[in-house]
Amino acid sequence: MATIFKIAKAAADNKDEASADKKSVKNKQRVLALSSRGINYRQRHLLNDLEALFPHFKKDSKLDTKFKLGVLNELAELNNCNNCVFFEVRKRQDLYMWTSKTPNGPSIKFHVQNIHTMDELKMTGNCLKGSRPILSFDKNFESEPHLILIKEVFTHAFPKGARRSKPFIDHVISFTIADNRIWFRNFQIVEKDSTDPNKKINDKDVSLVEIGPRFVLNIIRIFEGSFCGATVYANPEFITPNQIRHSISIQKAARYKKRKIAQSERQLKIANIDMSEDSTNESNED
Repeated sequence: MATIFKIAKAAADNKDEASADKKSVKNKQRVLALSSRGINYRQRHLLNDLEALFPHFKKDSKLDTKFKLGVLNELAELNNCNNCVFFEVRKRQDLYMWTSKTPNGPSIKFHVQNIHTMDELKMTGNCLKGSRPILSFDKNFESEPHLILIKEVFTHAFPKGARRSKPFIDHVISFTIADNRIWFRNFQIVEKDSTDPNKKINDKDVSLVEIGPRFVLNIIRIFEGSFCGATVYANPEFITPNQIRHSISIQKAARYKKRKIAQSERQLKIANIDMSEDSTNESNED
């Protein structure tokens, strides 16, 4: 009888330990956020907005080098972070965002466009600082293998239940795919009071009000490792900002050349008219 009691007690203790382990499971995602030298005010404000939205972001000082990005893995390890978001600035105007799962990868490089910060937008939406977001992904994220991978990396970098986040959900972070780009939006969840006398019959109980920031991510490459390794995916439709500026300058040069040719032809035409008038005057005098 005593043996049966001991076995039952051991089984009950194992169940209690298993339930305690399940309750103690926490999301331990930590993200190191930093930028390179040459960042301007708008890009810096965007990084500050992301740090304010996600309490598990750990901001570090600017990185001096732009070529040896493998140092970021060591910095993430020193700061006890298992994700990294790095803002790389080129020519003080082009912003590239690296999102990596350190130290083994994968890592994704984006070109950031159409940046609008919270202070710039001045939207009416508002949310509790450090609250938990609802991550909303477009259904197109399930259509391609590289988009599935991007969704998984974003789920780790921007988790809905991160450490140090408050147990309160009041905003939605939306990732939408349009024009082969990823559009980032942040909305506040506004709930209307059901006892409000001014409420209409067709009014919805829940609505969304944009808070900010907003930006667009254009996929460039996906690497197998963290800031290194073989290329898993390369966007064939991506055009570098240097090529765009070069084509614009060529178009301007062509317009300038065309205008100068027209001016020279006009001056030549005027000179021919003057010569013909001089010849007619001389013939009349004779």
